[in-house]
Amino acid sequence: MELETKLAILADAAKYDASCASSGAPKRSAAPGKGMGSTTGMGICHSYTPDGRCVSLLKILLTNFCLYDCLYCINRRSSDIPRARFSVQEVVDLTLSFYRRNYIEGLFLSSGIIRNADYTMEQLVLVARTLREEHEFRGYIHLKTIPEASPELVEAAGRYADRLSVNIELPTREALTTLAPEKSDVSIKRAMGEIRLKLDEKAEAGAKAPKFSPAGQSTQLIVGADDSSDASIMETADTLYRSYKLRRIYYSAFSPIQRASVRLPNRAPPLMREHRLYQADWLMRYYDFSLSELSQAMPGGKLDLNVDPKTTWALANRDQFPVDVNTAERHMLLRVPGLGVRVIDRIISSRRHRRLRYQDLKTMGATLKRARHFICTVDYRPSQGERDSDGLRRALISNPQQQSLF
Repeated sequence: MELETKLAILADAAKYDASCASSGAPKRSAAPGKGMGSTTGMGICHSYTPDGRCVSLLKILLTNFCLYDCLYCINRRSSDIPRARFSVQEVVDLTLSFYRRNYIEGLFLSSGIIRNADYTMEQLVLVARTLREEHEFRGYIHLKTIPEASPELVEAAGRYADRLSVNIELPTREALTTLAPEKSDVSIKRAMGEIRLKLDEKAEAGAKAPKFSPAGQSTQLIVGADDSSDASIMETADTLYRSYKLRRIYYSAFSPIQRASVRLPNRAPPLMREHRLYQADWLMRYYDFSLSELSQAMPGGKLDLNVDPKTTWALANRDQFPVDVNTAERHMLLRVPGLGVRVIDRIISSRRHRRLRYQDLKTMGATLKRARHFICTVDYRPSQGERDSDGLRRALISNPQQQSLF
């Protein structure tokens, strides 16, 4: 098969995996002129989509042949799609060639399971080792980890890759058993646990320890392939963050596939649902929201597709507003719709020197079309009419700024 045809098949087969952002990778220098793919200096541009996906990686599968028959996967064993497989050297050559053309800054490499988990993982590690050791490649490498692979291979992967990921795929054990009976959530979580232990060992040993996955680990959850509620998905996410210290979780809306099982939905979930899950995820990671607080933003276990989860929480807790930006603690400022983390840090820093006015917040970058309903300053307080939750919710839904993250 021609290399171009393989690339078309295996790049298309990889598009369903969302967990490929390169944030968190260390900076590497190619000085004194040896090596390529340095993540510093001229010619390197990191480009991200609004939800955090990186768009400057060569994102491919080593092969879309697979021993497993996961019902939600286009590459499942029983699928009649065209199949292809790269050799290790072909992946290495493609990565270097694309980098030299300035198309990419790194490689995201996953694979279907061929022969067994150890053989597949061995091939993935060999690609990364060849790039690093034989070609002095300094660019970003993200390797998908095969759950049943031996710890020795996972450790080797961590030496060469910036980030490792193990896809948990579905939010509950029941869903995984139903849609991917050959996979086990126990083996998936065991693999995550092994990576976390290695990361902890590296952190404890400090600079003397061998390098291991400096950008941490991530995972992916498919949204809408089963009937799991948003509350169930966020409960799983909270457990994964606390148990395995994941750098982040990616949420990928299920895409219906041809000749799919009757146990799968025949239509994709609204993309806004994926967006709302990302917003709820950010509230947990950066805004100190607890799972119990998030549940208040999910009446009936569902995130509101019309209003972002922070605003939903604020509307459900109107007795705690308006918040005085000159006296409120950081914890409460983080719960004000329209105020992001950076804006809040500016508020706290500035109010040490003077009392803040409404115009000051605008200068600091606050989204006042939403925040104005929930704050007060020296010269501003929302009217009584703006405090009615139902009327305010209707006003916010019609607000074109609603689509922004916070």
